[in-house]
Amino acid sequence: MAEKYEISGEGLKELRQARRENRDKSVDRRLHALILHAEGNTGKKISELTGYNEKYLYELYRKYLSEGIEAITGNHYGGNRRLMSYEEEEVFLSQYTNEADGGHITDVNAIKAAYDEKVGHETGHGQIYFVLHRHGWSKKLPRSKHPKSANPEAVEASKKLTLESMN
Repeated sequence: MAEKYEISGEGLKELRQARRENRDKSVDRRLHALILHAEGNTGKKISELTGYNEKYLYELYRKYLSEGIEAITGNHYGGNRRLMSYEEEEVFLSQYTNEADGGHITDVNAIKAAYDEKVGHETGHGQIYFVLHRHGWSKKLPRSKHPKSANPEAVEASKKLTLESMN
């Protein structure tokens, strides 16, 4: 026999209060669906009003009744979705920092390949840029000329001197 998902009057008050305090649109939509169910609307009507599939609505009722309001309103995603901790990233990047400080050109593709090998799977190109940004790296290009090089007039004057000395 199918399970009946009844929400009590106390539950309805809790849902309405949560909806008043809520600022997230997706959470509001779930709460609205639960309130409509508690008020006695049919699954088909709720589905039309909220845009949810009827099967999802029953999953939502079950989740609310078994786990409470936190299962509907809470943030279920952690903040740190990194593959390494900050300290591990720091240690990983230190070898490239030493190379860069030594005047060598550091290639992002080489860092990404080593990063992928360290984490054990392929990552997107954006991942390595997030890691580099987190550690204060920025794109630097080698300068086109030495800062102590002679100015153009001095170069021209030296060319004239060498031509005169050859004659």
